[in-house]
Amino acid sequence: MLAARKAALLMLGEILDRKQPLDQVLEQTREFTALPQRDRGFVRMLVTTTLRRLGQVDDFINKSLTQAEPLRPPALRNLLRLGATQIAFMNVPDYAIVDTSVRIAEKNNLSRQKGLVNAVLRRIADEHKDWEKKQDAARINTPEWLMKIWIEDYGLRIAAEIAQAHMSEAPLDISVKNPEELSYWEGTLNGTKLSTGTLRLMDGGQVQYLPGFDDGMWWVQDASAALPAKLLGDVEHHTVIDMCAAPGGKTAQLAAMGANVVALDRSTRRLKRLTENMNRLRLNNRVKVEAADASHWRCKQPPEYILLDAPCSATGTIRRHPDVMVLKNQIDMERLVGMQHNLLMNAADIMAKGGTLIYCTCSLQKAEGEHQIENFLNARNDMERVPIKSSEIGGLDMLITSQGDVRVLPFHLAPHGGMDGFFISRLVKR
Repeated sequence: MLAARKAALLMLGEILDRKQPLDQVLEQTREFTALPQRDRGFVRMLVTTTLRRLGQVDDFINKSLTQAEPLRPPALRNLLRLGATQIAFMNVPDYAIVDTSVRIAEKNNLSRQKGLVNAVLRRIADEHKDWEKKQDAARINTPEWLMKIWIEDYGLRIAAEIAQAHMSEAPLDISVKNPEELSYWEGTLNGTKLSTGTLRLMDGGQVQYLPGFDDGMWWVQDASAALPAKLLGDVEHHTVIDMCAAPGGKTAQLAAMGANVVALDRSTRRLKRLTENMNRLRLNNRVKVEAADASHWRCKQPPEYILLDAPCSATGTIRRHPDVMVLKNQIDMERLVGMQHNLLMNAADIMAKGGTLIYCTCSLQKAEGEHQIENFLNARNDMERVPIKSSEIGGLDMLITSQGDVRVLPFHLAPHGGMDGFFISRLVKR
């Protein structure tokens, strides 16, 4: 497993030091992709657990140092982080972790620090249980700027529940292409059907090896992310503009519902992935892909239906993408709020009178959801909200806000594995 742990060290450095997204690192790190399937699973769990528990892990390391001094180079701290994560949160013998970490230090230009690695990890092994009892795990693992905003938006109790929900990994959800086959795939994949129509797999594994993947019978999509497209209503034989479409989960939904979809995205790389997904699902004949900036895009015929899944801080997906907590900051969020407003304004400009616009984000911050829509409606007297009913989202009354929007928090449906954080608003043009 030495090669696996060396790959984990390389990947953690890419994420924490070079600010590369987890998904991209998983896809592009040769040392990872060359590993056997079992080792790749271990590395992914090690890296994501380290990111999820980063506050606790750094606290362990700081307590273990005899004097406060910067750990240089960055690979040294990352090596200690991976070791501490395995000791405290993974079922790996302490002696094996210490020994392997020292060996990795020797092979990564850290030979002079191998004594420090040995001493710090041994102390963590001896004392982490006592230290952990004194930690507020959910709070220490959440960036202060995010916790402050969540407290302002929801109050201390709910903010704490959100942070606690992020300590667990999300289950695997899928959308079945043909709803009439949902029961079949529920049995075949040993899943559970949620009231919203999503199929949840508690033991997903490597999705590409599951029955039905290669045949394009289903696609991975969180239960929350599967709600917006359904709220457009009956779109069969109608044209729907999917304004920020990649990687294509909602595009696939719309095409499977019988719509003719125009899928827009600025990124040609992401559109390539979308096209690959549509080809696998055999839905490419219903999807027209176009590389464009949706905030300035124009069309000859005003569309009746627009789905705007706007770029956002993605904090609603922290359970499955813990790198969000280290890659995003408040400045990013403020920039995204401006981008979302521009996209909303252009959507309203181009759509037909009487047309329906679904706006959604996978952000937990109200600035990107509730407040964004209030500001938009104040700026556009030609747009109005159409309240969403709980009957349209599987009877989940707790998700409907007083204004008739949908607000999903990660602890909703907690007994069944929770949901991604999400916001959805339905608007029409007068």
